Order: sequence, then structure tokens, then C-alpha cells
Amino acid sequence: MSQKRYIVELTTEERSQLGKIIHADRMAAHKRHHAQMLLKLDEGPGGPGWRDAQVAEAFDCTVRSAERLRWRLV
Repeated sequence: MSQKRYIVELTTEERSQLGKIIHADRMAAHKRHHAQMLLKLDEGPGGPGWRDAQVAEAFDCTVRSAERLRWRLV
């Protein structure tokens, strides 16, 4: 049985909001980290569409963490 794949497709407004989180002065580090990861997971026309393994390697986390973040968003 194959796993279901959850696709992250952010709107322009969602990308903008995530950008604001990343550049906010007073924002929790984990929220900034998740915002950066979500922007990399974006498979819409404006996003790079990285795979979970690429995100895990770039952000020093497990593949499972990247999968869970994707699942929570979708």
C-alpha cells in the first residue's frame, strides 16, 4: 500500500505572511523555522517544491518532521 502524498501549494498571500513571520523581530524561533520550511515545501507556481528529504537535510531535522509539517498544513 503506497503512502498518500500531501501537496503544499501556497497562495501569494500565504507566501507573504510566511515571509513576514521570517522577518519579524519578535517571533519564536520554531515559528520562523517552520515558516522557512513551508516556503521550501511549496509546490505551487512560485515555490521550489523541495522533497521532505531535501528539507530535512537543509534544516537539520528528520524527514518525519518535514512530513508532519506538511501534513499539518494540508
